[in-house]
Amino acid sequence: MNPTVSFWKSLRYRIEWLLCAGLAGAIPKLPRSVCLALARGLGALAYRLDGRGRRVALANLECVFPERSPSERETIARLSYQNFARTMLDLFWGQRLTPENWRQYIELDGDIEQFQRQCASQGAVSMCIHWGNFEWSSHAVGFLGVPTLIVAETFKNPRLSAIFNGAREISGHTIIPQENSMIRLLKVVKRKGAAGMLVDLTLSPSQAAVPIDTFGRKMCVTFLHAVLAQRGGALMFPVDGIPLEDGRYRVVINPPLSIPPEATVQEIAQACWDFYEPRIRERPDLYLWAYKHWRYRPKNAAPGDYPFYSNVSSKFDALFSKNPAPGV
Repeated sequence: MNPTVSFWKSLRYRIEWLLCAGLAGAIPKLPRSVCLALARGLGALAYRLDGRGRRVALANLECVFPERSPSERETIARLSYQNFARTMLDLFWGQRLTPENWRQYIELDGDIEQFQRQCASQGAVSMCIHWGNFEWSSHAVGFLGVPTLIVAETFKNPRLSAIFNGAREISGHTIIPQENSMIRLLKVVKRKGAAGMLVDLTLSPSQAAVPIDTFGRKMCVTFLHAVLAQRGGALMFPVDGIPLEDGRYRVVINPPLSIPPEATVQEIAQACWDFYEPRIRERPDLYLWAYKHWRYRPKNAAPGDYPFYSNVSSKFDALFSKNPAPGV
């Protein structure tokens, strides 16, 4: 690498680390009301300043909600930015949560005792998508006595991993990177342990990915959770974290999905998405629209049917005609 480029990259990474470490130390000291106001302000500011992300969000929303007016889609996009800002700030503020006080901030919904019994007797996967507060949904599962092995996306800046992983492990979880995670996750669920992951992560077709139908379009997503259900016999629990006006969250522990024994990983991944799509349609403001969910499109699809950033990929098309889950 060019020494000059290497220097500036190293400097940028150090600045990112200093800023992130500063936030991780300062945010938990803020009163709850100040944290919420800061999230609203930073989210609105990010929406205005992040031209690239705003363009992605509006393109996604135009594809999914063509019947809505441009102003309605802009409002949804802004609220989505604010929800994500609240989720990220609350990841740091959540360091104040303890086994003694967490129920002051998280309202539980669902058959909790049944969830705990099932997790104690069989391997389980707690699933979230980029909707609501997936970070505090994870905390609720941990504080309920279900320590989980969680797959997290790898940061380009490795200094940030320790900060975010530490914030995510306060309720008893263990964070692992995506690389070579499948074997470890399978071992955990086969031993009646629990795994957790975001099931709408977009991956390259050359990775552990499978195509599914989302809002009438093909999306290339991880199939790790599907493999855990198919080969590890894990129960699939969708978990939702819905923000409340008073600064708390309602975390819903949904019953496990009904997965037929003969289901393929593609069918399992599709079933997981089908659970969440109606929730996104009902509360689109809670979904992360600035994420490039549709990076790939089939070669026979009209370009106008997909967001501007979508690209044709021969590897993506090949996923439709072969086993989407190669041998582990």
